[in-house]
Amino acid sequence: MIEQALLQTLLLLGVTVFVVLLCQRLRVPSSLAYLLVGVVLGSHTAGPVINDHYIRIIAEFGIVFLLFSIGLSFSLSQIYAMRHTILGLGTAQVALTTALVGMGAWLLGMPAAMAFVAGAVFAQSSTTVISKQLLEQGEDNTRHGRLGTAMSVFQDITAVPFVIIIPVLGTAVATAVAGELAWALLKAFIAMLAVLLVGRYLLKPFFHLVAESRSPELFTLTVLFVSLASAGVTALMGLSMAFGAFLAGMVLAETEFRHQVEATVRPFRDVLLGVFFVSIGMLVQPALLPEVWIEVVIGALLLLSSKLVLVFLIIRFSGIDSTTAWRTALILAVGGEFGFALIAIALDGAIIDPRLAQILLYSVLLSMTIAPFIIRNNLRLSAWLSRHEARQQDADESLRLSGSVQLGRHVVICGFGRTGQMVGRLLEREGVPFVALDTDSSLVREARLAGSPVYFADSTEAAVLDAAGVGQASLLVISHNDRTAAIMTLACVARLEHRIPVLVRARDESMADELRAKGAAEVIPETLEAGLTLASHALLTLGVPMYRVTDYLQEQRRQRYPMLRELFRGQLDEIKLSDTHSIERLHSIQIDDSCPLLGQALGELPLGNVLIAALVRDEQRTRYPAPQTRLQAGDVLVLLGATEDIRSVEVRLTGGATSL
Repeated sequence: MIEQALLQTLLLLGVTVFVVLLCQRLRVPSSLAYLLVGVVLGSHTAGPVINDHYIRIIAEFGIVFLLFSIGLSFSLSQIYAMRHTILGLGTAQVALTTALVGMGAWLLGMPAAMAFVAGAVFAQSSTTVISKQLLEQGEDNTRHGRLGTAMSVFQDITAVPFVIIIPVLGTAVATAVAGELAWALLKAFIAMLAVLLVGRYLLKPFFHLVAESRSPELFTLTVLFVSLASAGVTALMGLSMAFGAFLAGMVLAETEFRHQVEATVRPFRDVLLGVFFVSIGMLVQPALLPEVWIEVVIGALLLLSSKLVLVFLIIRFSGIDSTTAWRTALILAVGGEFGFALIAIALDGAIIDPRLAQILLYSVLLSMTIAPFIIRNNLRLSAWLSRHEARQQDADESLRLSGSVQLGRHVVICGFGRTGQMVGRLLEREGVPFVALDTDSSLVREARLAGSPVYFADSTEAAVLDAAGVGQASLLVISHNDRTAAIMTLACVARLEHRIPVLVRARDESMADELRAKGAAEVIPETLEAGLTLASHALLTLGVPMYRVTDYLQEQRRQRYPMLRELFRGQLDEIKLSDTHSIERLHSIQIDDSCPLLGQALGELPLGNVLIAALVRDEQRTRYPAPQTRLQAGDVLVLLGATEDIRSVEVRLTGGATSL
C-alpha cells in the first residue's frame, strides 16, 4: 500500500514537473499545464492512471488556501474604499452575466439550477492570465489594465457567494430552494459575524504572542491552524470550507501581519492549487470532444461575446470613455480558473450532468487558450469595435476651433495624468503653449474647467495628432504608460512625416530600444523622479537655459515636490489608491450667483486645510491668487486638499451642492 502510494506520488510529481517546465518554455500559463497533467494521468485517457480519490481531497484544500489568500488582499476597509467604482462595476458585471446567461440557458430548456451554474461559470475571468499578460506587454499600470485587473480580482471575491449557493441547489427540492437558500445565507451571516468578532479580539493578540517567539516554524503552523480552523467552523455549519478561509483572510488583512501571512501561505497555496487544477483535468473526457465540439465552440463564443458586451456597457454607463471601456471589456471577456472550481462543486452536488460539465470545461479552456491573443491586441480590437470616427471628428473640430491655444511652436502632450500635468505646469510657467490629449472624460472635464488646454481625444489616431497641430509643434511628449499606445502614436507621427522630437515615458529601460527604433528621440524610464526628469528634458529641448531647469528641480526637491501633489484625479484613480479620501487632489469649483460668500476676500474664506491653487476669471488663470482678491460670480476656484476637506468647502461655497 505504501509502495503504491509512493509510486503514484512520484508519477504525479514527475509528470507535473516535466509538463509545467515545457509549458513555461512555451509561455503557456501554468494553470493550463496542470490541467494537461490531469488529462494525461486521468482515467479517460490511455496510459498511467493515478487514484483520483486522494487527489480530490487534497484539491479541496487548494481552494481553501486560494480563498484565504484572496481574503488577505481585501480587508473590510479596502472594500469600503472601493465601493463606488470596483464594487459597483464588479458586482454589476458578475450579477448581469450570471442572470442573462442563466436566463438564456433556461429559456433554451435547461433546468434552472444548471442554467444558474452555467451563468456563474461564464461570469468568471482569469486573474492569473490577465495580470501575467498585461505585465508582459507593459499595460499593467494603464487605465484599462488597472481596471481590468481590479475587476477580475473582485470576481474572485464574488465566487464566495456562489460557493455558498451552488451546494444548496443540489440538496434542496425545487419548492424548497428559496427556504434552503435563505437559511444558508443566514448561516453565512452568522459565520461571518462570529469569525470577524473572534478574529478582531483574539487573532491579533494571538499573532502578537506567536511573533514574539521569533520562530518561523511556529508562525507557519499558526497560519495553517487559523486558516483551516476557520474553514472547519464553516464546514460544521454546513457551509463551504473555502468561505471560512476567506473570512479568516479578511480578518488578518486588517492586521500588521498581513504580508508575512501571505508570504507564509503562498507555497502551500500554489502547490495545492496546482493539485486542484490536476483534479479538474482528470474530469476532462477527450473522447467526448468529437461529439460536443460544436457546442463547445458556441459556448466559447457566447462566453466571450456576452461578457464583452456587458462589461463594455457597464463601464461606459459609469462615465468612462469608450476606448477604455472596450479595452477593459476585451481583457475581462475570457473565462477563468474559478469557473473550473464552480463546475467541480456543481458536479459533486449532482447539479449538472457530466455532458454539460464537459461542454462548460472545454468552453472555458478554449477562451483561456486564446486569451493571450485577445489581451495582446486589445488596442487594435477596441479601435475596430468602437468605430469612433464621429467622436474623432468632434475632437478634431474642437481642436481646430479652440481659440485659447495658439497653435505653432507649441508642445503636444499625450496623456494628462500625473506626469503629463506636471510637464504642462512647467511649460505654462515658462510661457510655452501646449495642447494635452487624454481619454479620461472626468479628468478632461475638471482640467478644462480650470482653464487647462486639455482635450478628450485618442492620441493613437493620426487625424487627432494632425488636428492638435503636430506639424507646427516644437515637441511631442508621450507621458502615459501604455507601451502599445505609445508605439501606435510614434507610427502615426512617422506616417504624417513630421520631423518633430518625441519624448516618451517608459516603465523601464527594457522598452527603450524598441521605442527609439520606432522614432522616439528620447526615452525616459520611470524612476522616483520620473516626472521631474521628463519635464526637465522637455524644457531643455525647447531651449530653456540649463541653470533655470536646475533651479526648478532644486525648488521642487526643497519644497517636497509640491507639483506632484497638485493633480486632478479621474474616476479610475480609486482603482490604484486604497484611501482616496486622505490623498491630496485638485478640484475645480465654479462660483455662481447663489454663492453665499460672494464679495468676500479669498483670504477670509472658511477653507480650513484647503488651499486655493489657482483662480480662473474671464478665461485668465492666476496661480496662487492674492488673499485680498474678492470672490465674484463666474470665478472658478481650483482647490488643493484632501477629498473630504474639499467636499466640506464646496458645500459652503455652493450652498449645499457638491460634485465629489
